[in-house]
Amino acid sequence: MNYTQNHKISQITPSTLIIGIDIAKDKHVARAQDDRGIEFGKRLIFENRIHGFQTLLKWVERHQKANDKDHVIFGVEPTGHYWLNLAYFLTAKGFDFVLVNPMHVKKSKELDDNSPTKNDTKDARVISQLIKDGRYSVPNLLDGIYAELREGVKVRDQLIDQLMITEGRIQNVVQRYFPEFFDVFKNWEGKAALCTLKIFPFPSDIKKMTPEEVFAKWKPFVQRGVGIKKATKLVETAKKSIGIQIGIQFAKREMDCLLEQYELYTEQLKQLDQELESLVENIPGAKEMKAIKGLGTTTVALFFAEVGDITKYNHPQQLVNLAGLSLREHSSGKFKGQTRITKRGRSRLRRAIYLAVRPLVAHNSTFKALHHYYTKRPDRPLKKQQSLIALCCKLLRVLFVIGNKQCEFDGSKLLQGLPQIETVQAA
Repeated sequence: MNYTQNHKISQITPSTLIIGIDIAKDKHVARAQDDRGIEFGKRLIFENRIHGFQTLLKWVERHQKANDKDHVIFGVEPTGHYWLNLAYFLTAKGFDFVLVNPMHVKKSKELDDNSPTKNDTKDARVISQLIKDGRYSVPNLLDGIYAELREGVKVRDQLIDQLMITEGRIQNVVQRYFPEFFDVFKNWEGKAALCTLKIFPFPSDIKKMTPEEVFAKWKPFVQRGVGIKKATKLVETAKKSIGIQIGIQFAKREMDCLLEQYELYTEQLKQLDQELESLVENIPGAKEMKAIKGLGTTTVALFFAEVGDITKYNHPQQLVNLAGLSLREHSSGKFKGQTRITKRGRSRLRRAIYLAVRPLVAHNSTFKALHHYYTKRPDRPLKKQQSLIALCCKLLRVLFVIGNKQCEFDGSKLLQGLPQIETVQAA
């Protein structure tokens, strides 16, 4: 199906049966109408199970025969993840399946009855009306390697969240029982610091030891970087510690559990990154993307996990809109408000692209030159943050071209359209 508003409307013809479905956890509500908004029959309530889906298809088939319709389009308001099962089921059957923006449903539900009443039956009717007017979007239902990547990236985000929580809890224990620990070790994740937290994490353990004994405990785990001087400082610091001296037994148990979780999540994250990297290598254009200086394999994996098959997009602006990086303006008459990004899109994609642009500006000569031009140009210079957002859009356009043509990145082409090309190239 097409993406422009005119083409969306043209999909709805007199032979089209429109099915609006309000999604819930266990039971869905469906209503049927034609291209003029005339409703057929009563609502259908069906379960989120295979027999419920089959009941829906039989109900739709009856309406098709009764009203002489040869084309069916299903539309839903995406509620959490509950709509995905129905979406994959219907698309596998060859039906057109679309999404309606929940904000549109909320703002247009009073048009028919001038009432703010909300219920599943009314919402299903509003959804079908919005589809009739072409106010829908076509979901990007991934399959194959792209679906695997999206699930892998989701697991990766969950692991990172758990790892950050665990790191915070470890530092919480250290700050309570040995706050001077960071006077000795700048980073608790270093080899000697981790060894200390595993074997003798609290001042009560360290005070009983000599510097030589501490150093001997470090020796099997740390080959260099620490010596007797560091061990002496640790012992002296422990003797002057103001840390809590009660509940030591189970605080030690807590520290052991947290360190085991930290090592487990770290190892799982490492293995997952290796699996994602092996998957990305099989995607057309991924090799050329990874060759861009400053762009890592993880960013490329995140990009394809959110975007899917790049050849299904007709224009790079679709990627910009998908990331929520398109601009919105607030102005009226002589008043002109600030222009901001909409942030209506896939937040994970937006975050990945933003985090990728920052090292590109630091290490890639082309993006560094563009950033310099945007922030230093004499006519309407951008602030640094505005420049980074503009470069995010530029990066999405670059990835769109490389993904479709499998060509190498040529930074000179990005600089050709600038009015002060000589200055930029010199920078």
